[in-house]
Amino acid sequence: MLIELLVLLTAALIAGTVAEQLRQSAIVGYLLVGAVLGKNALGWVSSNATVDIVSELGVALLLFTIGLEFSIRDLRRLGMLTLISGTFQIALTIAAVMGVAMLAGLGGPAAFALGSMVALSSTASVLRLLHDRAEAETPYGRKVTGILLLQDAAVLPLTLIIAAMAGGGGWVKMGMALGRAMLFGTLMIGAFIIVFNYAVPRMLNLRRWVANRELPVLLAFVMAAGAATAAHAVSISPAMGAFLAGVLLASSPFAVQIRADVGPIRTVLVTLFFISVGMVSDPGWAMQNALQVAVAVIVVVLGKTVIVWMIGVALRIPSGMALAAGLCLGQVGEFSFVLAKIAGEPTASGARLIEGDMMKLAIAATVVSLLLTPYLVMAAPASARWVGWLTSWRSARPGLGGESPGAASVSGDANETPGEDHARVLIVGFGPAGQRVAEALLAEHSRRILVLDLNPRAAAVAHGYGLKLHVGNAGQNEVLEAAGIRQACAVVVTVPDPAAARQVILLCRQMNPAAKILVRARYHAYRWELVSAGAEIVIDEEEQVGRRLSAEVRRILSARAREARALASQNSGATALT
Repeated sequence: MLIELLVLLTAALIAGTVAEQLRQSAIVGYLLVGAVLGKNALGWVSSNATVDIVSELGVALLLFTIGLEFSIRDLRRLGMLTLISGTFQIALTIAAVMGVAMLAGLGGPAAFALGSMVALSSTASVLRLLHDRAEAETPYGRKVTGILLLQDAAVLPLTLIIAAMAGGGGWVKMGMALGRAMLFGTLMIGAFIIVFNYAVPRMLNLRRWVANRELPVLLAFVMAAGAATAAHAVSISPAMGAFLAGVLLASSPFAVQIRADVGPIRTVLVTLFFISVGMVSDPGWAMQNALQVAVAVIVVVLGKTVIVWMIGVALRIPSGMALAAGLCLGQVGEFSFVLAKIAGEPTASGARLIEGDMMKLAIAATVVSLLLTPYLVMAAPASARWVGWLTSWRSARPGLGGESPGAASVSGDANETPGEDHARVLIVGFGPAGQRVAEALLAEHSRRILVLDLNPRAAAVAHGYGLKLHVGNAGQNEVLEAAGIRQACAVVVTVPDPAAARQVILLCRQMNPAAKILVRARYHAYRWELVSAGAEIVIDEEEQVGRRLSAEVRRILSARAREARALASQNSGATALT
C-alpha cells in the first residue's frame, strides 16, 4: 500500500510540475497519472481500493473547505444580475445535455447526472488564469467569478439529488430517498449547530490551543471526517456532511485559519482523489475513439459558451462581455469528478447511473476541456474586442441595429463601480498598536478595514469596534489570500515579533507588489531587516521613544528656564526698588 501511494504521489509531483510549466492546471497532471499508471494502461498500481479509501477523505476535506469559503453575504454582493445568469446557466446546461443524452438512449437519472457534470466549470483553473493575466477585476472577470461561486454552491444540491437517484427505483422511490435525506440532513444540521456554535468556539479559545497550532489542526480534520462519517451513518452523502460542517463554521472568525490548517492535508488527499478518477479512464479507449471524444469536447465547449452568451444578451449584458464570460466557462470542472464518483458507484442492485463507455467518454472529454482552458481564457478578451468592433460597424451602417460603440469593452463598464474591497486596509495584529491604527481610521474608512490576528480573543475586541476580523496566521499564503491581500492598498503590520513580521512582509510583497506596507519595529536593530524584506514605512519604537523622551526633557528644561527667567526678573525688580 505504501509503495503504491509513494509511486502515485511521486508521479503526481512530476506530472503536476510539467503541467504547470505548460500553463495547465496541475489537476490535469494528476488525472493523467491515474490514467497511465492504472490498470487500463501500464498497470503499475494493480488495485485502486487503497486509493479510493484515501480519496474519499480527500473529497470530504475538499467540500469542507468549500463550505468554509461559502458565504450568503458574498452571494448577495454579486448582484441580482450575476445570480440570475449563473442560475440560468446551470439550469439550461443541464436541460440541454439531458435532451441530447436522452435522445442518445440514456435514462432520465443518468442524463441528469451527466448534465450536472457538464454544467460545472473549473473554478481553480479559471480563477488562477484570470489572476495571472490581471483580468479578474474586469467586468467580465467579475461576472465569471460570480458564476463560478454559484456553481460551487450548487455542488451540494446536485450531490444530494444524484445520490438519491443512484439509489435506484422509480421516481417515487427517488423522491422518498431525497425527502429522507433532507429530513436527516435537517436533524444533522441542528446537531452541528449545537456543536459548532457552542463547543468548538470554546475549545478554540483555550489558551493552550492558541499557543499550540497542532491541536486546532487535529480538530479541523476531526470535524471534517466526523461530519462525513455522521452523514454516512444516516444514509446521506459523506461529502454533503463535510460541506455542511464547513458552511456552519464559515461565519466564525476561525474559518480562515482552519482552512489554512487543513490545506496541506487536503492537498495530498485531493491529489489522490483525482488520481483515482484518472484510473477509471481508459487512454486506449480514448485514442481508439478520438473522433467521438473530439466531437463531445466541441459540443461541450461551444454549447456552454453559447448558453452563457445567450443568457448575457437576454439580460442586456454587452455581447462582447457575455462572449468573453462564456469562453472562460466553456470547460468541464474539477467538481464534476465528485459528481461522477457518486454517479459511478454501484447501487444495492449492482447497477450504476453512468458506466461503461459513457463514463469513459465523460472523463476523457473533461480532461481535454481542461487542457483547452488556458487557450479559452486567453481568447476571451480578443473575442470581446472583435465583437465590439463588429457591433460598432453594424451600428454605423444605415438600417442595421447593434450595440453602441465600445459596448463590448472588457476593461470597463459604466454600470459597475469598484467596491470598497478594492481599497482594503489590512491590519495584521490587533494589540494596542493595531487598535490605535483602527481608531484613527474608523471615522472615514471603517468598512475598508479587515483585521488579522492569531489570538481568538482579539475577535471580541474587533467586534467592539465594529470591524471584521479573521483569526489566522498572516504568515500563511492561504490566510492572506482569504483576507483579500490582492485587493489591499495598505497593509499595517503591528506584530512585535520581528521574524513573524518579516515573514508577513515577504508574503504580502510577493502576493501584492503594489500594496504599501507599514510595519512596527520593536527594536532599532531589526529596522533594516524589515526594510530589506519589503516594508516601505518602518516605525522604529526605540527611535520614537527616544524622540518622545527627548521632547519631554526639552519641555521640562524649557519650563525650568522660564521659571529661572521669571525668578531673575523678580529679583531684578526687587533690587531696583531697594
